[in-house]
Amino acid sequence: MHNKIISIINQKGGVGKTTTVINLAAGLSMKGKKILVIDLDPQGNATTGLGLSNFENSDRTIYSVLNGTKKIIEVIQKTKMEKLDLVTSNVDLSGLEVETAGDTRRAFKLKDELASILNDSRAYYDYILIDCPPSLSLLTIMALVSSNSLIVPLQTEFFALEGLTQLMKTIERIKSNLNPSLEIKGILLTMYDKRNKLSIEVEQEARNFFREKVYSTIVPRNVRLSEAPSHGVPVLIYDKACPGSKAYFSLTDEFLNKDKLVESAA
Repeated sequence: MHNKIISIINQKGGVGKTTTVINLAAGLSMKGKKILVIDLDPQGNATTGLGLSNFENSDRTIYSVLNGTKKIIEVIQKTKMEKLDLVTSNVDLSGLEVETAGDTRRAFKLKDELASILNDSRAYYDYILIDCPPSLSLLTIMALVSSNSLIVPLQTEFFALEGLTQLMKTIERIKSNLNPSLEIKGILLTMYDKRNKLSIEVEQEARNFFREKVYSTIVPRNVRLSEAPSHGVPVLIYDKACPGSKAYFSLTDEFLNKDKLVESAA
């Protein structure tokens, strides 16, 4: 599967990245796909949002993999959802950049580890989703080097598109130096308020600029989306009828349909 590893990325915080990772993963697993989520954010919000702890001083985290003490297959944990596995994160991860300063191959560490499970039939996944930290740091570079494609959540607010230009520059740099096949799979408009003229303007601008890359699904502002993580479950389970859930069910379908088109064209 050529398009298996997908990073959800935006260097701005609070744009709906983790919410998107958790609920797209949940939606895909409900459709029978086997999913691995990698929490690459030291805050560990994808970890707690999927019902696992980010406090344990466990050595079964992504940090142990990236500092070389564990193989990725050893740290994969089950979640409450049958087809959804997780590699957890915790605050230890924030020290990685300093600790690995002398390692010239460090940008490839995650890619090398993921290659080992892609080739391991016992660890078969349809998709691997990486939740990136809200910065353009070493961890984000590791994710960009490892990924086939990217989903960029874009909050429909002032300056949203300006923030993207920095991300695009970083993506271009990674493409020309480290990962030539990297591409943006989709841009997802989040926190949309249809009563707000600005939301509508940002949507139009994004669609004019990125064209068919922008998903037709739009994620609305919805209080249930922000409540679900404190219960340790995706909103698709917490309240499957709320507007946020409907949006993520719709995104899941759109994601799978786009992939089918890509595959039939290949």
